[in-house]
Amino acid sequence: MMELKEIQRLEGHTDKVWSLAWNPTTGHAGIPLVFASCSGDKTVRIWEQNLSSGLWACTAVLDETHTRTVRSCAWSPSGKLLATASFDATTAIWENVGGDFECVSTLEGHENEVKCVSWNAAGTLLATCSRDKSVWIWEVLPGNEFECVSVLQGHSQDVKMVKWHPTEDILFSCSYDNSVKVWADEGDSDDWQCVQTLGEPNNGHTSTVWALSFNVSGDKMVTCSDDLTLKVWETESVGTQSGGGFAPWTHLCTLSGYHDRTIFSVHWSREGIFASGAADNAIRLFVDDNESQVGGPLYKLLLKKEKAHDMDINSVQWSPGVRFSETTLIESH
Repeated sequence: MMELKEIQRLEGHTDKVWSLAWNPTTGHAGIPLVFASCSGDKTVRIWEQNLSSGLWACTAVLDETHTRTVRSCAWSPSGKLLATASFDATTAIWENVGGDFECVSTLEGHENEVKCVSWNAAGTLLATCSRDKSVWIWEVLPGNEFECVSVLQGHSQDVKMVKWHPTEDILFSCSYDNSVKVWADEGDSDDWQCVQTLGEPNNGHTSTVWALSFNVSGDKMVTCSDDLTLKVWETESVGTQSGGGFAPWTHLCTLSGYHDRTIFSVHWSREGIFASGAADNAIRLFVDDNESQVGGPLYKLLLKKEKAHDMDINSVQWSPGVRFSETTLIESH
């Protein structure tokens, strides 16, 4: 039997904690694990693990830049830049210069709240999404310059999350319009198009889609929703098929009955376990079900943790490389 034990409660934010992001270059070769958290208190905090004690401490507070809630944060693949998306309609880019974080660029253009930010696998593209229903793709240029190369107008409502595929330059967005959209650049002309919509007609969600995550190989994706379900999707081949055609995603199974309030977050670990966090204050872990019945769900509940927090769980994130899950503390105090 597995058990999920709280090892430390990190306090410092003075409002809801919305999102967490592990620095992907930490946690190995003697480098301590580092993650960022962002909050309704308009700040971002950097947390580092002490290698000898195993305990966590806040090593930096990034403030006086955003003027409203910071909703999302994401490290570049190199671990050198941190992007933060805010309800003040901007996305800030921070660089770690000798241990001090400096805001080196501010991306403007969205009409209102920016809900999420995501880097592609190469660190050459950045995506942002907003309550203004749009998704923006930015090219990363030398000298910490960023140029908007495409504005994607496909969703009919607030876009909650953007996420790049782990190996391909294919972008996924999920929305208050109950759908997930898949975007690809058809050719090298920055001509980004919606190549697939996963919605109710093809076994999609029936209410707001809050988050999505990929397995390590990128051929499966899990989505979570206000409809209280988790859905697993698969693609026959990762990325574009030989001949240039897009390999569509198909519904594999639906997991229902595990949360009784909105599922806000889901994240797939490198070991193949995906975690979900919800407004019922609970965390669930799921794993492949090798003994599943024909036609039944292909994943089974591995572990459930009731009352993991005193309020909604907004973010669950597995750390890079080790079997360890970090969840946000949402409680305002």
